[in-house]
Parts: sequence; C-alpha cells; structure tokens
Amino acid sequence: MNITIHQSYLPHDDPDAALAFYRDALGFEVRNDVGYNGMRWITVGPAGQPDTAIVLHPPAADPGITDDERRVITEMMAKGTYAGVNLATDDLDGLFAKLQAGDIEVVQEPTDQPYGVRDCAFRDPAGNLIRIQQIQ
Repeated sequence: MNITIHQSYLPHDDPDAALAFYRDALGFEVRNDVGYNGMRWITVGPAGQPDTAIVLHPPAADPGITDDERRVITEMMAKGTYAGVNLATDDLDGLFAKLQAGDIEVVQEPTDQPYGVRDCAFRDPAGNLIRIQQIQ
C-alpha cells in the first residue's frame, strides 16, 4: 500500500493576498480557483509536482462551527498560531533573499538548527507560519 500527501489546507482571510504570496512570491502554480457564496478556495502547488498541493480556504466556511469557534479561529490567525506548513528548497539563502525583498513578514532568518536542519520562517498574509528548510 502506498500513501502520499495529496493536499493540505491552509486558511486565508484575503484570497488576493494569498494568491500573490503563493503564486508570485513562492512561484507556485495555481491549479484551481473556485468561488462559492462570496468565498474562494484556491489550490496551489509547486511546479513539477502535480500530485502535491495546498488548498487555501476560507477558515470559517465549515457550517458545523459555532460563532465562538469562528471568533477563536480569527484571533488565532491574527496571532499566527492557527496553521502552518513546512516546505523545502535546494537554495534556502536565495529563496530567503527573494522573499525578504518583498513585503513579507520574516519570522526567522536562515539558521542552522541544533536538530540538524538549516531553515528560515515567514508568515503568509493570513498569519500562517511557513517554515522552509534547506535540502541537500
């Protein structure tokens, strides 16, 4: 049996800002952009990896959550504690320089971690933590 990660989900609170970050800053392909009832779900992914994607979704679209839960989600997104994803690149310093030159919140500059990876961190426009590590 083979199991792969096909899609992961990150919330957005501004679809155009999310699109600019993932498409323009990170260089991801836009694979789908679906609107429904004034909300948008945007699927993006790295070029050359058609089976791996991130779905950027409206965080409170689930009809099963309460107004209090929506409020908590909004507060956690504003603090940057709601969601995140780890990415990898073969040119961490080059990617960091590109992202830093834009209007993107830097959380951590490239650092050699004591657990053996070199990585950096940013926040996307919704506050999601994006960690990027160097691969050999």
